[in-house]
Amino acid sequence: MFCSKCGRENADDAVYCQKCGTRFGTAEEETRIAKKGIEDGGEEQRIFSISPTLKFVMAGYVLAAIGALILVALLAMFVPALGFLVAIPLGLALFLIPAFYHFKQKMIRYTLTDAKIEIDEGLIFQNSRNVPLRSIQDVSVASTITQRMLGFGDLVIDNASEDNSKVVFKNINSPKKYADAVLKQMRLLDK
Repeated sequence: MFCSKCGRENADDAVYCQKCGTRFGTAEEETRIAKKGIEDGGEEQRIFSISPTLKFVMAGYVLAAIGALILVALLAMFVPALGFLVAIPLGLALFLIPAFYHFKQKMIRYTLTDAKIEIDEGLIFQNSRNVPLRSIQDVSVASTITQRMLGFGDLVIDNASEDNSKVVFKNINSPKKYADAVLKQMRLLDK
């Protein structure tokens, strides 16, 4: 069982937290909190699942299209012997840059369930991290002025683990909305 105050994992039959000394509630209450979400068919309920914004990737595709047209036109004008059969593939190769970043952004997924936060990264070597909602100490939104003007930012979640790590949802659209959803689930867990 996890301590609701500091997030430390303790033995299931513990009366006090090993780290902060908080007295645990009745066994019935702890069981209810631990099994929250399992009562509805045995699975956790997904609240939201998001990926980082693709606004810059889309801008990259537009710039790649403009650059490809300019490159093909310049090669056709100044190196006519090269021909369109070489100029067009060179222009299309510019699309590989935004395609790489598009693929990279799609390999990151942030998910909130009724009991935890999941962070999944990677394609071949996938890294998954789970943070129980009861171990979260603080939820905040960080964004630069440019991010605020474009409507995205970072959601920063302070975790009550032993290494005092932070979970950061980087470059997500409408971060305040998702911060409110996390806080709402934390309040529901405490009931």
